[in-house]
Amino acid sequence: MALGRPISLTNNVASKIIRVLATNNQTVFTVPGGYRINQIGVFRNGVRLSNNSDFTALDGSTVTLVNAAQTNDEVLFEIQDDFRVADAIVSAASTQTISGDLTVTGTVYGAIVGVNSGGIAIGEAKTLNFIGSGNTFAQNGDTIDISISGGSGGGGLGTAINYSDDTPTPFSYIDSHVTVTSNLLIDTENAGLTTSYVVSVVPNVEVASGVALTVGTGKTMIIDVLQIGDF
Repeated sequence: MALGRPISLTNNVASKIIRVLATNNQTVFTVPGGYRINQIGVFRNGVRLSNNSDFTALDGSTVTLVNAAQTNDEVLFEIQDDFRVADAIVSAASTQTISGDLTVTGTVYGAIVGVNSGGIAIGEAKTLNFIGSGNTFAQNGDTIDISISGGSGGGGLGTAINYSDDTPTPFSYIDSHVTVTSNLLIDTENAGLTTSYVVSVVPNVEVASGVALTVGTGKTMIIDVLQIGDF
């Protein structure tokens, strides 16, 4: 057991101990990981040394002995690492503030995203799901700008065609042929609760072999609503 008065630690301070073996006439020791100035205890062969009288530790990295150590002398460093409760994340706290940056290497669960439209907050959500093709995303600082196909350019039909700088042109495109690849029932669950028209602007809609396309009661399907087939 080391001799001398042990270092007293409070609840918000943790300590670590590093042991090294000296070489003959060694005076300077580099402490792995460094230390806080005035927050280190030094022992030589179990005897605690006095700061300034027996050693100096002034740069947070090295410790210099006044009297040189001999071969295989055990030099022990007891380092107090400051742990501030105010900087910790408190479980189940309704509100808390963390000063500085927070880096998370794992998954953040339950994160909430604020949703704005035209700069006006419209709500919060955990997931944003954009339906349809032609949607584009661009990062602008801490903001993701989202352009929805049909919002501008191309007359609002089909997928918008953009210039090389991603700004919309007055044109859009519509595929001339599509294939229904899995069973599809068009009814009040996915096409309105009352009588409605189910339309497609694509001139040629093919139903793949073995696939059922069913138009439910009260629904009317119109293919090539723009009548652009064989245009």
